[in-house]
Amino acid sequence: MTRSGPFATVRAARIAGKAAAFFCAVVVALLARPATAAELAILRNGFSIRHEHRLVMGTTTRLYLTADDSSFTDVPTAEITGYEKDLLLPLPAPADAHAAMAAKSESAKSGSAPALNQVVNSASAAYHLDPDLVNSVIHAESGFNARAVSPKGARGLMQLMPATASQLGVRDAFDPETNVEGGSRYLRELLERYNFDLVKALAAYNAGPLRVEQYQGVPPFRETRAYVARIVHEYNTKKITQEKEAKQKQVASQSTNKAPVHARRASKPAAAAEPPR
Repeated sequence: MTRSGPFATVRAARIAGKAAAFFCAVVVALLARPATAAELAILRNGFSIRHEHRLVMGTTTRLYLTADDSSFTDVPTAEITGYEKDLLLPLPAPADAHAAMAAKSESAKSGSAPALNQVVNSASAAYHLDPDLVNSVIHAESGFNARAVSPKGARGLMQLMPATASQLGVRDAFDPETNVEGGSRYLRELLERYNFDLVKALAAYNAGPLRVEQYQGVPPFRETRAYVARIVHEYNTKKITQEKEAKQKQVASQSTNKAPVHARRASKPAAAAEPPR
């Protein structure tokens, strides 16, 4: 026998009220959760890893590269010097990157091709690389010759092999824009693969990842070792030169600000000579 009447109605109203209050509390709690923006983990070797969030596990920090935790990389905690907010656009997904490169290739046919500096800066920003590093790789690979072809069949500015170019979605390896974008993306993938060890990434770019893993480091090939040494030397030289120029500008600026007081005072005009009486 079920109860009916005002008591049952009041009880049902109370239950509904509690359920509504609980639901509102859950919604408020979810909305009150802080929004997490992508960050950059700054490494001791000067590189950075963009990630959505992280999990510190003692001596290892797991950096989740995607919001759904489907992709991550483990980095020694001691190698991370700090974190910064990422103000750049996220790395494009492979499908998006292929579409973007195809669209740029089509647009380039109807207009003038952008300058190489612009191409390098754009690709470097998209894949979070230093433009000086990309330029050093281009210099070592092709000597800035967009039509270069190696004896093994590598093509273009960043000397992409046909199979690698196909995997990266590069349809025309002789097109500077798509070649540099594909090569930059490949270099970024290698850096992430080897925990941002630049030497190993460059060795893999030259000799292939299988060789690097076979020898657990730079393969004992004269060509590969000379290639890595050349790029590292050129890149470091650029950075040292830039630091010296920045210090010189800073010293010059400080010298200007500390100019002697008497040098900054306006000289008094000389008194006009009295006319002869």
